[in-house]
Amino acid sequence: MLDHRLCVAPMMDWTDRHDRYFLRLISRHTRLYTEMVTTGAILHGDRNYLLSYDPAEHPVALQLGGSEPAELARCARIAEEWGYAEVNLNVGCPSDRVQSGRFGACLMAEPELVAEGVAAMRAAVTIPVTVKTRIGIDKRDSYEELLRFVDGIARAGCQVFIIHARKAWLTGLSPKENREIPPLRYDVVHRLKADLPHLKIILNGGLISLEQIARQLTLLDGAMIGRAAYQNPYLLADVDRRFYGATPPPPSRHQVIERFLPYVEAQLARGVPLTAMTRHIFGLFQGLPGARAWRRHLSEQAYRRGAGVEVIEAALRQIPKPLPEPVLAL
Repeated sequence: MLDHRLCVAPMMDWTDRHDRYFLRLISRHTRLYTEMVTTGAILHGDRNYLLSYDPAEHPVALQLGGSEPAELARCARIAEEWGYAEVNLNVGCPSDRVQSGRFGACLMAEPELVAEGVAAMRAAVTIPVTVKTRIGIDKRDSYEELLRFVDGIARAGCQVFIIHARKAWLTGLSPKENREIPPLRYDVVHRLKADLPHLKIILNGGLISLEQIARQLTLLDGAMIGRAAYQNPYLLADVDRRFYGATPPPPSRHQVIERFLPYVEAQLARGVPLTAMTRHIFGLFQGLPGARAWRRHLSEQAYRRGAGVEVIEAALRQIPKPLPEPVLAL
C-alpha cells in the first residue's frame, strides 16, 4: 500500500543518493524522494548517474520535471524499470530555470496539459503516479481554481497530491523567497481534503517537528518535511515508532555513523569524493555538546586529497559518547 504518512521532500542538491542512504539508516519507513530530474536529462543523459540508488533506500520515489506527455510517459516507464516505487510530477518549483523549460509551478496555469501528462504516465506504468504542487501561482490563487486543478488531474488518474501550502510568485521572488515569504495556508489544504476525501492529500511546507506532523495527520493523509530533515536529520529517529508502530528502538547517532562507514568506504572505492557524503551528515549532532567541533573537523578535513573514513571517525571522537543505561538491581 502506498504510505505517505511521513515523507522527506525532493530537494535539489540535497536529497541525492548519499543523503537518502544516510536518512534510511535513521528511519526505515519514511518515504524518500530523489532530487527533481528532468525528462530531457533522463532521455538524453547518463541514466546510471541520474537514476542509480542503493536498494536500502526503498521506499524511494523519482521526481520528474517535464511537461510533454509522451516524454513523461517514457520516463515513467524507465523509472519503473529501474525499480522506483513511485513517480512524482513536479508542479511546484518556481525557479526561472524550470519556467523556461515549461515545467514546475508554471504548469498550474496549464491544468489540461498536466492532466494529459498524468494520464500518459498512468497508461505507461503500474507504479503510482503522484503530483506535487502549490496552492496557487501569482494572482491565480483562488481556492476554486485549486479545487478544479486537483479534481481535473485526479480524473486523469492521480490519487495522491502533495500540496505545498504556499502560493508561488513566478516573478519577483527567488526560489528561496518562495519557500519563506508567501504565507502558509494549511487551512486551504485541510479544506481540499474535506472537499475531495477520496484523494490522498499530503501537506508540505513549514513543518519542523514531529508534534506538528502528528497534529496534521489527524486531518490529512500524510506530511512532507524538507529542510528540517536535512539540517536536523535525527529528527527522523522516532518516526518509525511514533507513526508506523515499529518496536525496535531507533539507532543512536553514534550507531548511525558506524553503520554509514561501510557505505562510505564502498563509495570511496568507486571514486566518489568524501565530501559528497560528509556534507549530508553535518547536522546529525545538532544541539549536542561537540556538534560544532564535529562540523568543523568534517568541513576542514574531508577536502584533503586522499581523505577517507578516518576523517569521519576522528570527527566522531569530538562527540561525547552517550553513557550506557544503568542496570537496575532486582
